[in-house]
Amino acid sequence: MTVVTIHKAKTELSKLLARVEAGEEIVIARGDEPIARLVPFDKQKQPVRGYGRFAHLRDKLPTNLFLEPMSEDELQAWEGKYSFPGDNGQ
Repeated sequence: MTVVTIHKAKTELSKLLARVEAGEEIVIARGDEPIARLVPFDKQKQPVRGYGRFAHLRDKLPTNLFLEPMSEDELQAWEGKYSFPGDNGQ
């Protein structure tokens, strides 16, 4: 593990990233205090979004939620009735 200062990290970022890609771990420090760590990105550790993320809502939403026609007020809102302050949509 290599420790570098912020100044060195800013001036040699490309070189440091090449070292990280090779598997090295780099710690960036402000003076003597470590503040960040550069490590290789592990694609396999990223969480995979699975099916059923919203399964808990399945029985709580009405079955005809998107099949009902909009009310006149909702339709006018979609057509821009409320888009401009002071405009009555006319």
